[in-house]
Amino acid sequence: MASADYYLGFDFSTQQLKVIAVNEHLHVVYEDNVQFDKDLPEFGTHGGVHVHTDKLTVTSPVLMWVKALDFILEKMKSSEFDFSKVKALSGTGQQHGSVYWKKGAKRVLQTLSANLPLHSQLETCFSISESPIWMDSSTTAECRHLEQSVGGAQALADITGSRAYERFTGNQIAKIYKQKPEEYAQTERISLVSSFGASLFLGDYGPIDHSDGSGMNLLNFRQKIWSEECLKACALNLNDKLGSPVPTSLILGPLSSYYVQRYGFSDDCYIAAFTGDNPASLAGMRLDEGDIAVSLGTSDTLFLWIQEPTPALEGHILCNPVQTQDYMALLCYKNGSLMREKIRDDCSLGSWEDFSKVLQMTPPGNNGNLGFYFEVMEITPQAIGVHRFNVNNQRVSDFPKTVEIRAIIEGQFMAKRIHAERLGYKIMPQTRILATGGASCNKDILQVLSDVFNAPVYTIATANSACLGSAYRAAHALAMHTAGTSFADIVKLAEEHKLLVTPRPGSDQIYEPLLKRYAECEAAMIAESIKHFN
Repeated sequence: MASADYYLGFDFSTQQLKVIAVNEHLHVVYEDNVQFDKDLPEFGTHGGVHVHTDKLTVTSPVLMWVKALDFILEKMKSSEFDFSKVKALSGTGQQHGSVYWKKGAKRVLQTLSANLPLHSQLETCFSISESPIWMDSSTTAECRHLEQSVGGAQALADITGSRAYERFTGNQIAKIYKQKPEEYAQTERISLVSSFGASLFLGDYGPIDHSDGSGMNLLNFRQKIWSEECLKACALNLNDKLGSPVPTSLILGPLSSYYVQRYGFSDDCYIAAFTGDNPASLAGMRLDEGDIAVSLGTSDTLFLWIQEPTPALEGHILCNPVQTQDYMALLCYKNGSLMREKIRDDCSLGSWEDFSKVLQMTPPGNNGNLGFYFEVMEITPQAIGVHRFNVNNQRVSDFPKTVEIRAIIEGQFMAKRIHAERLGYKIMPQTRILATGGASCNKDILQVLSDVFNAPVYTIATANSACLGSAYRAAHALAMHTAGTSFADIVKLAEEHKLLVTPRPGSDQIYEPLLKRYAECEAAMIAESIKHFN
């Protein structure tokens, strides 16, 4: 029997480094992980991070990530994983985090000795030993400066796909440039966590890809080049330190000989560009043109496949990781399952079964009653508290329990559709909604989702979707490089998504006018809260 080909995906996430191998049929044949806190206790992290005394600065030790790669490859070796079968590998990293390579590091990467682990050779290669990561919120001043430099928050979103966010890399670099000028001057290359991972495998600086690069507040997301205006506002000589961004499906080159000699990889194993965890998840969930993925967890997240983006002050537009000319958008909501559970506890005695029965017996559209439910300050819209409106758009102080239950579920999904459409998302005849996360096992909640979006809902098993997406992307990049194959053609081999519910007949007639009213009530609510705060 012919030897099977393998494709590897690595995921440098916040709390662990994961690896998945798939075969040529895209079936998972191997997976493992290294937990930073447990397996590398010498770095003293909690949840993979160091929270500094100001409670705003959050970093991870860059050498911990290097040592984790040594650790996981040794684990694979001792379990007799056959590295020689790997045709291509790719990976992903937590978005926005940054790594600062010291002058001379490139030379070290190019001349690694196969007799020694990576961490002992790269120990002195970083000008900043603690990498700022996505949980950091210490750069408010830098965010305001960047927005002012380009003509305001909307102007920045029009260039880079997002207004300024504290966690975004450009603002983190600006802070280092200001507070640590010597270390900045000593820096030869700045990587994202993803391109840092690619660099370790290449034995050279791996370029930043377009998709992860569009989460930095620095890349002109339409032209796919660095915005001179944004670079200038953040730091000097930034263009040289970042290198040129590349397409996300690019083959960067062959694997460094270090891995061939130390682990027995084949010398014609290739590396596809690494990308951020959100773009990699889009690949892992196998979104297609016009699809939308909804993760219903503690916080709710929407992943959208978009062709004509209209950047807004909420949400993020990124370059699409699997189809160069398209885009993806992200929307995050803090008030997800905890708010749903609060209403369940208040209105159905803590029982999901009773909650579901109410959804079954109450009419779609809830007789025109609308509700907004924010236990904590929401991201989109920026509002807090519970706001109820009756059929005449008048505020009311409470709803009957059965109305309340339907109001929270309809309200959450109408908000998602309205915000998605503001970013340029269009529901198409072939649109599928792919649902994942805790609430995706409740068919009655998904029925409301299907009705509001007027599209069928499928469920997907997405444990480790970013890591799996990286293995798929490795297979795709190689096939595209050799035969021009599309991502959709590659992932046809993977397991089918499971159709769970379809929209009830007439849903669009019910929800079209309601969505309009919901948007009007939202605008009124925001205007009121601005007046209240002023």
